[in-house]
Amino acid sequence: MARKTSTVVIEAEGRDHGKHFFLREMPASQAEKWAMRVFLALARGGIEFPEDVAASGMAGIAAVGLAAIQNMAAEDAIRLMDEMFQCVQIIPDPARPSIVRPLIEDDIEEVKTRFHLRKEVLALHIGFFPSASPST
Repeated sequence: MARKTSTVVIEAEGRDHGKHFFLREMPASQAEKWAMRVFLALARGGIEFPEDVAASGMAGIAAVGLAAIQNMAAEDAIRLMDEMFQCVQIIPDPARPSIVRPLIEDDIEEVKTRFHLRKEVLALHIGFFPSASPST
């Protein structure tokens, strides 16, 4: 079976309104390593996890909550966030959705778009996103 994919259309008002992005799930080995690096970075920041959380990979990260990332060292968070965005490409012309390309700096002009895409990348990997707090 192929990796999961998703097309995200930015509906929020702003400079990114109407832009289309293509998301592709990480290979399982990469996702497992990414999740482990998140857990280790959070643990270094003093976050304690229930024993079974680490075994649940990316779903465990969602269960612990993104708010815990505030305790992560900036250099760890930046590396992990950059790797997360390797799952995101842009569809430059929505009339031709099969044509995608890697992101360049000017493709995303709003910070809220970046947060929204990160939420969507996590949802793609874990199949849901906790509804504890709406994205802003």
